[in-house]
Amino acid sequence: MVEHARARIRFTYRDYCLLPEEKRYELIEGELLMTPAPGTQHQTVLQRLFKVVETFVTAQDLGRVWFAPLDVILSDEDVVQPDLLYVATARLGIVTERGLRGAPDLAVEVLSQATRERDLVVKRKLYAKYGVKEYWLVDPDGRTVEVLTLGQEGYETFRVFPEGTAVESPLLPGFRAEVGPLFAA
Repeated sequence: MVEHARARIRFTYRDYCLLPEEKRYELIEGELLMTPAPGTQHQTVLQRLFKVVETFVTAQDLGRVWFAPLDVILSDEDVVQPDLLYVATARLGIVTERGLRGAPDLAVEVLSQATRERDLVVKRKLYAKYGVKEYWLVDPDGRTVEVLTLGQEGYETFRVFPEGTAVESPLLPGFRAEVGPLFAA
């Protein structure tokens, strides 16, 4: 039996821009990945989290907060769409009409069955590589928010905030949000 070699096709940001807009894609190390639309629980948690983070950031005049889908162009072969992201005022120069050209200060992913492994492993490494200062993993199943901070060797867990506590952020001093209401039915 003869085995045929497969060509490893690497996509670029230019290729990515040619894709239809009605689907969600990410580009990781030149590999094109389709992301299914999130479910209602995911969207409800994201909506609640966006409200509290955006309200705090706006009141303190710290920068801007967005939610997916918004392209974060980390390199020509790495384009992601974090569920929620924050860019400090001093770094708003990375914001373009198309999205961000560079790493946000904070990236947040709400874990779901379809993206859990990618968020926990692949994106964690990718965000660290490009210098995202803080990464939150919001787990609706475990009803927790894990806040990770960027260290010399990648991300280190600052703290896991379970239901009944209030999430805090070293990146956003003074920020506190009760975890329970994020996951309330």
